[in-house]
Amino acid sequence: MTRPLTIDTHAHFFPPSYIDLIAKLGGRCGTTVTKNEQGHHIIQVGLLLRTGPIVPAFYDFDARIAEMNREGVDVHVLSLTQPMVYWADDLLGLDLCIAFNDAVSQAHGQYPQRIYGFATLPMQNAQLALQELERAAKLPGIKGVYMATVVRDRDLSDRSFWPVYARCEQLGLPIFLHPMMTNNERMKQYYLINLLGNPFETAIAASHLIYGGVLDQFPQLEISLPHAGGALPILRGRLDQGWRTRAECKHLPRSPSDYLRRFTYDTISYDVDILADLVRLVGADRIMMGTDYCFDIAYTEPVQVVQQTPGLSESQRAAMLGANAARLLKIPATAA
Repeated sequence: MTRPLTIDTHAHFFPPSYIDLIAKLGGRCGTTVTKNEQGHHIIQVGLLLRTGPIVPAFYDFDARIAEMNREGVDVHVLSLTQPMVYWADDLLGLDLCIAFNDAVSQAHGQYPQRIYGFATLPMQNAQLALQELERAAKLPGIKGVYMATVVRDRDLSDRSFWPVYARCEQLGLPIFLHPMMTNNERMKQYYLINLLGNPFETAIAASHLIYGGVLDQFPQLEISLPHAGGALPILRGRLDQGWRTRAECKHLPRSPSDYLRRFTYDTISYDVDILADLVRLVGADRIMMGTDYCFDIAYTEPVQVVQQTPGLSESQRAAMLGANAARLLKIPATAA
């Protein structure tokens, strides 16, 4: 007997080799690794970006698999998260990507039915990014590319990134985005850097991909937006109004809202009615389950979220729980 897989496409991972490399060489780029009183790592990039504490769940696969089993999740597709690698110089950025990508592939080798991952690329140097893309694409378990919503001071419409997009399209590797936020005074309180900053950062990145012509230039390139698209879906009317009225927006061949189905989305909306609205807007075939594992605001019952979303057919629920991700990532869709 077989059953459909449940696949979490938004699950974070910090390999010890990545952390160790930052601890050893990050100082030359103003980045340090320390430990808190509980012995958990903290990564500090200059004065603006602090990541941690990095609790064992981020790298302990026994704990991860146990939690997946409790949640009813068959597969985690691993991705890095802040601070990523763009703060580093070119060569350290490349080495960090190699450390992460190799660790993902090794984890897949250890848990071939449970663990896959997205390759991280040193996008601060597009030539090195292409070099690592060619290498990582051949690694067992690599199923896509993970990229921030902005690379240093360059938005994703920047032409220097287009060769990477072209090669991802040729390889059939989807790109999964994640916000890249740095601390600022207005969002230091109340966790607003995540609650507000990340959703709006996703909308900004998606708007650059739409207005900047990336989606038109690479029609077969799949790009996935985290956090149920962030603020993008609710802002579609405003983006369309700009296209209708503003000279700098009229170059698009169709309205921005017509591009919404060019993206895929995860389920991390924190509200089943909002998720139901997203299904009505883009279709259940464009949405995949996610958790944001293992941050403190992550979903802990991701399967139930999909099951409790109103108005879905059983086939739509199955698609969102795993079939869509299996098709996009070329993962076997069933388990024994």
